[in-house]
Amino acid sequence: MEKFNKYRAKADQETAKKRAEVEERERKIKERREKEQKQLEEQEKREALEPKIKELTDEEAAEMMQQQKQKESSKTVAKAATKDVDTTKKDEEEEDPQDAGKLKPNAGNGCDLPNYRWTQTLSDIEVRIPLPKAGLRSRDLTVDIQKNHLKVAVKNQLPAIIDDRLLHDVKMEESTWLLEDKQTVLITLEKVNKMEWWSRLVVSDPEINTKKINPEPSKLSDLDGETRGLVEKMMYDQRQKEMGLPTSEEQKKQDMMK
Repeated sequence: MEKFNKYRAKADQETAKKRAEVEERERKIKERREKEQKQLEEQEKREALEPKIKELTDEEAAEMMQQQKQKESSKTVAKAATKDVDTTKKDEEEEDPQDAGKLKPNAGNGCDLPNYRWTQTLSDIEVRIPLPKAGLRSRDLTVDIQKNHLKVAVKNQLPAIIDDRLLHDVKMEESTWLLEDKQTVLITLEKVNKMEWWSRLVVSDPEINTKKINPEPSKLSDLDGETRGLVEKMMYDQRQKEMGLPTSEEQKKQDMMK
């Protein structure tokens, strides 16, 4: 525990330092934008107060022509940059043909299907199955959770609601199910591998695009230290990319080169 607390404190300091750096960058960007907006507003006010018709000297006319050319050049560059960004986004969306046809994850990073809905965090999966008729009890159901197979059915009724191989292995001893209000079966499956997102619950389900999963809705407080650190690192790298800054791995490489 002494060693654990020692390195935990160090990791917390590094995380706090990185978070402070990100917040400082965001603050500077915000201040710069506010300053530019303020200057633009002041310039517009000055222009509004100036007389509409005004005689210019040859020098002033030449300077005005130069400023107009610079503005047009800036607009051209801005349009080109916008076009490049749009093209980049389009390329990113189309860069992997394997993702074509995959479903977008629901708010819980899972999928809404006709017979049931499942959501996930990095550590576990929740499956909610509405029962075909009200008033059923636990003894009227068959719920069989195996390491790599899941079966849910109403006794003496075919076909089963779910009877298929799971996409990945789960911990049987840590997985549970219960009947909510005699209307919904709630199943909780604990993942064996807590470092990956599932693209489907069972192999016969339609596949979701795991690249569009947003880890932030996941309950970070429920994850163990290692998994939580991994998710926070993913979130940090995503923010860095959005701001055009190096990711943690890229920063590490730059530091090594220095």
